[in-house]
Amino acid sequence: MRDHVDTLLERQAERRGRIPAWLDIPDPKGFRPKRKYRTIWISDIHLGTRGCNAAMLVDFLRAVECETLYLVGDIVDGWRLRKGWYWPDAHNEVVRRILKMAHRGTRVIFIAGNHDEMLRDYAGLSFGGVELALEAVHVTADGRRLLVTHGDAFDGVVLYAKWLAFLGDKAYSMLLRANIAFNAVRRRLKMPYWSLSAYMKKKVKNAVQFIGSYEEAVANEATSRGFDGVVCGHIHCAEIREFAGITYYNDGDWVESCTALAEDFAGTMSIIDWVAETGGEAASAALAGVDHAAEGARAEA
Repeated sequence: MRDHVDTLLERQAERRGRIPAWLDIPDPKGFRPKRKYRTIWISDIHLGTRGCNAAMLVDFLRAVECETLYLVGDIVDGWRLRKGWYWPDAHNEVVRRILKMAHRGTRVIFIAGNHDEMLRDYAGLSFGGVELALEAVHVTADGRRLLVTHGDAFDGVVLYAKWLAFLGDKAYSMLLRANIAFNAVRRRLKMPYWSLSAYMKKKVKNAVQFIGSYEEAVANEATSRGFDGVVCGHIHCAEIREFAGITYYNDGDWVESCTALAEDFAGTMSIIDWVAETGGEAASAALAGVDHAAEGARAEA
């Protein structure tokens, strides 16, 4: 996987100054005005897996504009891609949307997570206008300093027993496959998207205890380093909580909950639940646009 990344970086260096034509193609005019934010955080997209809700993410990215976009880890699932290649056009469109945002003036910061850890060796570099980093410091509009980190460093399972993490990933993947089949039936019955995997996780006592311990550990790290708050992902559980004067923010994921964290121009932070707002119905429209964009990219190639 690392050799593949090296090759991509070499090709980028060779093509520096050559901008793909599709970056300048205007987006189709929609019926809804774009929602404008100062900052948006998204994480745990897991491109390269069947559980990734790429169509809903494309729909979300088309609906928003921001000055800064943080990609808070696990954007590409290198663990899964090493086992077998899965990369439909919808996943290409996610990448295209992000690169278009960078091309049009959005600052995009990519903080590598544990599933895309192969990119950590390239922290400090940028590609296509996307900056790679291990972590970042974000200053809100109202002057608060936030640590931005994926969060796997605070997961004892990943940190101390990686083989156990892979075992858990296998079981989790089985649950996600069940989630895909479950929602396929719901679509045929004209019912909205609903995450079976997220529901099961919230009902399992050990998972609930782990999430609470994880949130406290991340908040304690922010306290020890003098931050006012921390933004992370990793556990696929969107949340805003206070821990002894530290605000803990988790932006969720685009596998189960389809959520993002956003900051407005006054510094107010909120979680955007895209399924709750759209019912997942906009995803089919986004997929139609994905097919059109894929055809354009292939024609350019």
